[in-house]
Amino acid sequence: MARRNPARRRAARGVDSTIRIIGGQWRGRRLPVTIAQDLRPTPDRVRETLFNWLAPRIEGARCLDLFAGTGALGLEALSRGAAHVQFIDSDPKIIESLRGTLDTLGAGDRATLDRGDALRTPIAMPPPELVFIDPPFTRALHGNALDAIFRLLAPNARIYIEYPAEQAAEIESLLAGRARVVHAKRAGQVGYCLAQPALDGEDGPL
Repeated sequence: MARRNPARRRAARGVDSTIRIIGGQWRGRRLPVTIAQDLRPTPDRVRETLFNWLAPRIEGARCLDLFAGTGALGLEALSRGAAHVQFIDSDPKIIESLRGTLDTLGAGDRATLDRGDALRTPIAMPPPELVFIDPPFTRALHGNALDAIFRLLAPNARIYIEYPAEQAAEIESLLAGRARVVHAKRAGQVGYCLAQPALDGEDGPL
């Protein structure tokens, strides 16, 4: 029997690539993802650093993955024990791909998938404790995303932000008076940080 070309088979399913889970229950597992225009998956080494930062608080956390894209951040969170992740993305192919991945992992009951505008879609959970903000860099959505989520956060929440490295000062300005950066790094042309919202006008505890 003739064997089908794997690349052609992936294309037929709308799957263009894979991501690798770095740690947790599904550590080392490669998962199929749909690559859309302007989609830029978070690099492995950046995810590893981020989840090292989050290690004390990821277990049982409620997470919100705005601009989900490949879902790499939300899927990594689930692998490491997050209680629930809401994935939001405007591309129906991305949402369908994530649905299939979650079904394969048996994790559909720990996730909510919403196709829509990440800045307007209702949050389908109690106040999120971890929020991942990684919009397409070409659309300058960081400020609007931060405006949309600050009023929704749980006490002592954390916000992860990924951005063009040259915009680090701009991101700090967007956070000024509302949150403080507790960790920040750069990987090539990508900058990323973890911020803690201020409580009652003051910086909260780490």
